[in-house]
Amino acid sequence: MLFNSLHFLLFFIFTTLAYFSLPLRGRWILLLLASCYFYMAFIPVYLLILGLVIGIDYVAGIYIERSEGHRRKLLLIISLIANVGLLAFFKYYDFFHEQITALLGTFGLTHSVPMLGELIPGIVLPIGLSFHTFQSISYTIEVYRGSQKAEHNLGVYALYVLFYPQLVAGPIERPQNILHQFHAFQPFDWTRVRYGLLLMAGGFVKKVVIADRMALVVDPAFRHVDISNGSTLLLAAVFYSIQIYCDFSGYTDIAIGAGQVLGIRMMKNFDTPYLAASIADFWRRWHISLSSWFRDYVYIPLGGNRGTTTRTYLNTLAVFGLSGLWHGASWKFIIWGLLHGFYLIVGQMWSRRKVADLEVVQRKSQVNGLAIHRVNQLLTFALVTLTWIFFRAASTGEAVTVLGKVLTVNLAEPVQTTVSMAELLFCTLLIVSLLFEPRWIAFTKRVTNGQFWLTFIGLIVVCYFFGVFTANQFIYFQF
Repeated sequence: MLFNSLHFLLFFIFTTLAYFSLPLRGRWILLLLASCYFYMAFIPVYLLILGLVIGIDYVAGIYIERSEGHRRKLLLIISLIANVGLLAFFKYYDFFHEQITALLGTFGLTHSVPMLGELIPGIVLPIGLSFHTFQSISYTIEVYRGSQKAEHNLGVYALYVLFYPQLVAGPIERPQNILHQFHAFQPFDWTRVRYGLLLMAGGFVKKVVIADRMALVVDPAFRHVDISNGSTLLLAAVFYSIQIYCDFSGYTDIAIGAGQVLGIRMMKNFDTPYLAASIADFWRRWHISLSSWFRDYVYIPLGGNRGTTTRTYLNTLAVFGLSGLWHGASWKFIIWGLLHGFYLIVGQMWSRRKVADLEVVQRKSQVNGLAIHRVNQLLTFALVTLTWIFFRAASTGEAVTVLGKVLTVNLAEPVQTTVSMAELLFCTLLIVSLLFEPRWIAFTKRVTNGQFWLTFIGLIVVCYFFGVFTANQFIYFQF
C-alpha cells in the first residue's frame, strides 16, 4: 500500500479513529491487524515469511535472556543466521550466483545451479525486507547485550517488526525506543496530533510535488544515457539528488507523522543532510537509523577507530561496502558505498592536517569562516551527487558513462528535455525552498491552532494543484 494513494488515506483515517476508540489491549491488536493488512496489500504470501522470522526471533529473545555463556551466544547466532539467511536468499542469491559463475568461467569451469527465478518461478524480493530484517537483528542483539528485556507478548513483538508506518522503509527502530510504547496507553493529544498531521502533509509535498516532479527530468535522461549530452545528465544528476532526498525523507516524515498521531514516537531519520559541510557531517544527517545501525553493530564490533589508522580506514571501507551491498545486490551499489568510505578517509586525513595547521594559524575572520563553510557545503553536495549517479544508473557501465559525460560537460550544450522552461524554473524554486526546511521544522513544533489549519489546508491545496499523481513507488521500497 503506497502512502501516496487514496487507499492509504482511507486506511489511515479508519485505523486512527478505531485506535482512539479502543482500550489499551485492543489498540495493539488493532495496529497488528492493520499492519498485516498494510503489508499484504503488496504481496500477501510474504507475510508468512515475516511470520516465520518473527517466531524465531521471539523465541530466541526469550531463551537468550534466560541463558548464559555459550548457549546464549549460540541462540544469538541462530537468530542472526535466520535473519541474514532469509535476506541473502531473496536479495543476494542471484548476485552471488553471477559472481561465482563468472569466477568459475575464468578457469573454464561450469555448474548446474539454477538462478533464483528458475528455482522458484515468479519469485520477487519481499518489499522492505532489508529494513525489517535489520530491525529484527537489533532486537536479538540488544537482548543479548542485556540492554533490552525480552518481549514475552508475541503479538506486541510482532507489532514491533510489522508496525505499518515504518515497516517497508524505516526508520530502523531499536527495541528500547519503541517496544515499551506499545504497552502504554496514549490519550488523544491534539497538540501531538496536529504536529503529526503537519509532518505527514509536509512529507506528501516532498514526495508528490518535489520528488515526483524531479523525476520528469531525471527518468528520461537516465533512460537514454547513450544519446543524452553532458548538460542534460548533469542537470539530471543534480535533480536526482533532490529527488531521492525528498522521496525518502518525505516517506520518513509521513511515517513519523503517522506515529505521532497515534502517540508512537519514532527516531529522527534525516536532519537537513544537504546542509552538511563534510561527508562525515552528511552521514550524521542522512538515513540516521541505518548509519547508526552500522556504527553500533558493525563498525564498533570491528574495532571502530580504536586500532591503528590503517585498521580504522579498513573498518570504514568495510562498513560502507556493506552499506552499499545492503542497498542493492549490484556492484554499482557497492561502488557507491566504497566511494563514501573513500570520501570519509580523505576527510579524516584532511582533518588531521587542519588540526596541525591550527598551531600556525590561530584565528580567521568570521566572514571568511562563513564563506569557507558555504564552499564546503557546495563541495559536499557535489561529491554526494556524483555518487548518486551509481545509485540511479541502470548498471555500473552506464554509471561510468554518465560520470564521464558529467565530468567533461560542455556547459554551452543545450539541455535536452521535453520539460518546459517554466517547469524547470518551478523545479529550481522548489529546490531553493528546501533551504528553509530548518525553519519549517521549528515552525511545526510551535504552531498554534489557527496556524495549523491554515498551513495544513494550504499544503493539501499545494499537493492537489502541483502534485504529480502517477502512483510512483517510493525509491527505497526496492531495498
